[in-house]
Amino acid sequence: MLNARIRRGVERLLPNFLLRMLDPFEARVFDRLCAFVTALPEHSRVLDAGAGECRYAHLFTRHRYMALDNAVGDASWDYSHLDVLADLEVLPVMSSTFDAAIIIVVLEHARDPLNVLCETARVLRPGGRFFLVAPSQWEVHQAPHDFFRFTRYGLEDLLVRSGFHVQKIEAVGGFFWLMSRRCINLLTFFQGGLKWPVFILLAPFFGFLFPLILSVADGLDRRQDFTLGYICLGSR
Repeated sequence: MLNARIRRGVERLLPNFLLRMLDPFEARVFDRLCAFVTALPEHSRVLDAGAGECRYAHLFTRHRYMALDNAVGDASWDYSHLDVLADLEVLPVMSSTFDAAIIIVVLEHARDPLNVLCETARVLRPGGRFFLVAPSQWEVHQAPHDFFRFTRYGLEDLLVRSGFHVQKIEAVGGFFWLMSRRCINLLTFFQGGLKWPVFILLAPFFGFLFPLILSVADGLDRRQDFTLGYICLGSR
C-alpha cells in the first residue's frame, strides 16, 4: 500500500473527479452504496457488519445505524466510533432485528465466510436488504487477517446457502481498472531510503498518467472476468 502520508497529500491536492478516476473501485462502491441508502425508508435499522473506522456512518444519519466490528483487522485504525465490539460469526443481536445490512470489504477477513453470512441473514428481518462488497483480485491486506478472495459464482453460492435472495452481482470494473490499481501498487516497491528518487521519477507515470488512461479504457472489457471485486445486492 502507498505511504499514508503520500495518499493524504494526493487527496488534498487533486480535485474529486481525478481522485475518482485514480481509485474507481472506491468511487463505484460509494455511488452504489449511496443509491442503496437512498432507497431505504427513514429510520430503518441498519447493521454495518465489519464497520472498521465507520467511514460510511455519515450516509445513515436518517437511519438507526449500528457499527459492529471485532477491531482486530488493522492496528493503525481508530475503532473508537464502533457501537458494538463483537465477532461477526457470533452476532450478539436478536434475530430479525435489522431492516438492512452492509458488509463492505470484510468477508475476506472472516475464517468462516458462510457463517458470517448466515449470522447476517439471521439478524435481518424477512425481506431485509443487504449490500455486500467482496474483493476478487486484490493484494494481501490487513495481514495476517486476510483469508479469501471471491468469484461471482462463489459469492452467489455463499449467499444462496445463507438464505439470501440475490438480486444483482456487479463486477467492479474489468481488466483495465485492475491494471490501473497494479500501476499504483508498483510504486509501493520504491518507498523508503534510497528508493525515494525512483519513486519520484515513476510516480507521474504509474501513479497518475497510466492509471487515468487505463481507467478510461475499462469500457473495452465487456466480460469483466478480470475484476477487482463484486458488489452484491439482494434481500433475505
